Amino acid sequence: MTDRVRIGIDLGGTKIEGILLAGSDEILRLRVPTPRDDYEATVEAVASLTESLEQRAGVRGSVGVGIPGAMSSTTGLVKNANSVWLIGKPLLQDLQRRLTREIRITNDANCFAVSEAADGAAAGAGVVFGAIVGTGVGAGIVVRGEVLTGPNAIAGEWGHNPLPWPRDEERPGPLCYCGRDGCIETFLSGPGLTRDFEQRTGRREAAPEIVRLAVRGDMHAEAVLAQYEERMARGLASIINVLDPDVIVLGGGMSNIDRLYANVPRLWAPFVFSDAVFTRLVRAQHGDSSGVRGAAWLWDSER
Repeated sequence: MTDRVRIGIDLGGTKIEGILLAGSDEILRLRVPTPRDDYEATVEAVASLTESLEQRAGVRGSVGVGIPGAMSSTTGLVKNANSVWLIGKPLLQDLQRRLTREIRITNDANCFAVSEAADGAAAGAGVVFGAIVGTGVGAGIVVRGEVLTGPNAIAGEWGHNPLPWPRDEERPGPLCYCGRDGCIETFLSGPGLTRDFEQRTGRREAAPEIVRLAVRGDMHAEAVLAQYEERMARGLASIINVLDPDVIVLGGGMSNIDRLYANVPRLWAPFVFSDAVFTRLVRAQHGDSSGVRGAAWLWDSER
């Protein structure tokens, strides 16, 4: 194997995925469950997954990691992670010590946006807003091929702004792990949809089952999905008003709801400060692979 070898790790709330690339070709991919609420076990899981990829391929590569948070430039510790057991931990240092090499870490949404802007659903677009909507809600921003991080390492963190244009029944909103009420994440995450359905029916169902129920004509499932779409339209309209992106790419588990791509753009028009809206809403071309692919490219000087 003569091409440069890159390893990307996507550290998610429920799974950790690893990919090994030789050049731009995928050689191997592995997944393991995330050890929730156990920081030391999470470090070990990431390191062991990296070593498994290398051992199976018989190579050693550069390592990039996407995390559901950010590394503080002040303390060197993880901040703003919806996987709360990572907050305040020296993840970069601990992984470098465990793997005995330098690694690179950035927000998983930045990895996602870079991947989709480079050769995915938003390839060729000037301004891309890559939104991950799953266990949590975050985003990355890519402008003319360059990811925006910002001096506070929070560019794209729309999930911890309040839901725009809230209705009376949405105030003050659910309590978020960040300590505030009514964050976009509490409404648009997968757990948020599950909560809304449970409050309406007394039954606890995950998003895919709620979608199936709506297709079969369940009026409660249809009602919560319609409410979800309208809330997403408001949330993304506020992004269009500020950033005016060419393309909004959806990733994460909630991006698999097919009806979003027709319904949300129809619903966001009244909230966008323009007589016409040309921003496109698209599904990630690389699906669940976008984050892990973007992490693998963190060592590529051209990106």
